[in-house]
Amino acid sequence: MIPPPENPLVVAIDVSDLGRAESLARAVGPAAGMVKVGLELFSAHGPASVARIRKIAPVFLDLKLHDIPTTVERAARNAARLGVAMLTVHALGGEAMVAAAVRGVRQGSEEAGHAAPGVLAVTVLSSLSGESLASPASLAFEAKAAGAAGTVVSGEDVAVVREVTGEEFCLVVPGIRPAGSNGHDQLRVLTPEEALDAGADYLVIGRPITGSIDPAATAKSILATIR
Repeated sequence: MIPPPENPLVVAIDVSDLGRAESLARAVGPAAGMVKVGLELFSAHGPASVARIRKIAPVFLDLKLHDIPTTVERAARNAARLGVAMLTVHALGGEAMVAAAVRGVRQGSEEAGHAAPGVLAVTVLSSLSGESLASPASLAFEAKAAGAAGTVVSGEDVAVVREVTGEEFCLVVPGIRPAGSNGHDQLRVLTPEEALDAGADYLVIGRPITGSIDPAATAKSILATIR
């Protein structure tokens, strides 16, 4: 069994303004295990966004790469050069694509002298119902076989994915909402406590923290409930 992370909280900073992102990262960084840089910020500022945020906290780079294996391998190689802690790809890309991402991060991290980031395969997005998509458990199993470090999985699927992949696989759950908060566009939501009880390793929380009046206090309050 892998030891649980010292801090399971990943704060998603989904904004377009780099100054705002940096300010939020400084506010929540002391309470966060990682800060997530997603497509919105990365498409606005590219690698510079990672460089700025990485000075404050470890970066979870959530790009959900999904293309032919060669392209994904090269993109993952470039991402690993940035010194990120985790990188996402789409599990629906298949075993060959996930394996290519794993090769890419190893190459890029070695070239840049960084520790290799964990490749996480995204199964079903927490804003989708997923009834017509592949089973999260089967996608996670394939991703593990391809060398991925873990998977991004909805809260309601954590238990079954954990059963299939075992304890040595990292499970990251997005769409987490503290009790009483607005679910926004997330359809598959759990509270932080529920997600950890179900077997999650990391919890991704965005707007309940970044949209609050005091993001730093909110992050610390949430962390206090799960440690």
